[in-house]
Amino acid sequence: MAALHDLTMLEQAAALAAGEVSSRELVEHALARAERYAGWGSFVTLTPEAAMAAADAADEARGRGDERGPLHGVPTAVKDLNLTAGVRTTFGSAAYDDFVPEVSDEVVLRLERAGLVSIGKTSTPEFGSPCYTEPEGQPPAVTPWDPTRMAGGSSGGAATAVAARVVAAAQGSDGGGSIRIPASCCGLVGLKPSRGRVSGAPAYGDPVGLAIAGTLARTVRDAAALLDVLAGPAVGDPFWAAPPAGTFMDACDRPSGRLRVARFTAPLIAETAVHPACLAAYEEASRLLEELGHEVVDVPAPLPAEAVVDFETCWAVLTALSPVPPGREDRIRPLTRWLADRGHAVSGPDFGLALGALRRHAATALTALTPYDLVLTPTLADLPLPVGALRDDADPEADFEAQKRFTPWTSAWNVTGMPAVSLPLHQADGLPVGVMLAARPAQEELLLAVAAQVEEARPWADRVPPALLG
Repeated sequence: MAALHDLTMLEQAAALAAGEVSSRELVEHALARAERYAGWGSFVTLTPEAAMAAADAADEARGRGDERGPLHGVPTAVKDLNLTAGVRTTFGSAAYDDFVPEVSDEVVLRLERAGLVSIGKTSTPEFGSPCYTEPEGQPPAVTPWDPTRMAGGSSGGAATAVAARVVAAAQGSDGGGSIRIPASCCGLVGLKPSRGRVSGAPAYGDPVGLAIAGTLARTVRDAAALLDVLAGPAVGDPFWAAPPAGTFMDACDRPSGRLRVARFTAPLIAETAVHPACLAAYEEASRLLEELGHEVVDVPAPLPAEAVVDFETCWAVLTALSPVPPGREDRIRPLTRWLADRGHAVSGPDFGLALGALRRHAATALTALTPYDLVLTPTLADLPLPVGALRDDADPEADFEAQKRFTPWTSAWNVTGMPAVSLPLHQADGLPVGVMLAARPAQEELLLAVAAQVEEARPWADRVPPALLG
């Protein structure tokens, strides 16, 4: 058997089922690797005692033939934005550095119900807003492909943990690209599901409907298997995606037929130059899709420039909705304060108008893309940047604009609610470069089927960052 950390999530599950390894062994190994790569900023809080207790319980359950599911006993991690009962949850903010929730959210509960074992909370920027992960008082999350460069955000800690092979797959969340951005930076599969696919209970903190929990993994099948754990509505959810025909993992082996794939490279939310490697990855993906029998068609950008203003209004209001404990306002980062001030300046009627406009922009885009099964774009406009390249505490507006230039496509599919995945198809100068595919709302099964085709044709799971060798 390969080294435990080189096994995919499904391979770890198979090894558990075959009795080749115990959950305790897997969790001990994951915790040791988390400590070894602690300087890479993947975790804010490790929970070794709780993890080992859960691993022992999983082994005992397996001995009784009482497995909760196919991933029972496999180690994973939880993003520090997710309420986790009895575990420090900081939301990436120094204002919450000692906050311990009394309840867990639905995402955490579903991981627990499936028997997965969380080893800790993965790093995120303050309230999950920036597309880099550099929280106060914590090491920045970096890409293992070059630890001087950023992992992206806001699920940067989760991406670092998976790319460093601490855990085989991990949950993240995505309100404007926060899974797909770090997936591209860290050479991973990053899957943002459709709006309503994963419950936001009990907080329902995003009334706009931009954010959704999803998965980061080294393989498409691992990403799908973890989505099978997370997916499905909870009682009280305000909206939900139509249920799949089967499991998302089974969809990876389903023939897709010949599809029509729209493609474009025009940046949507900022005028910016696109790195040649990102364009090369896009062209490589286009050729591969054609080789796989699909039709690839150039289309105009489906969202108008006016959508950016409405998106930013809603984004600022969401930031303003993040409460700050009384007396701790001075601990908030300049970018968060600047965005929150913008949000507080928006009246209730103006927020409603912006939200309505965003819905209309989404409808326009979905209508324009109706003739196509998938949409292809680059994931990012640049390679993973040096740590600190985007952050500008002295000028938060410049910080925000730099983020828009770095990731001018990902937020479009949060606006439309479409599922989207970043695939690590390409490399340049030793760094990973992602390409992004999106599908019609609630069509994750088709998206995963094609993503699995791409992975089978150009496998990437065995690529190992040089810093992990030896």
